[in-house]
Amino acid sequence: MTSLYLKIDGMSCGHCVAHVQKALSALDGVNVEDVKIGSASLQFDPAKRTMDEILEAVREEGYTPHPATNA
Repeated sequence: MTSLYLKIDGMSCGHCVAHVQKALSALDGVNVEDVKIGSASLQFDPAKRTMDEILEAVREEGYTPHPATNA
């Protein structure tokens, strides 16, 4: 498993958090650790899911994700 921390632009409320949490949780090979306003931390299996697919899932919810080097 590979750890990933995302900064996410455009999130402003609990509703936003719920949408991002649901989108990430629906991806096979992704284990969501935490989603807060403006960020998410997760682990993913690179054999099942690419980082680009994870970022696209967040974009499809209407937010702009940026991989960050550390939480």
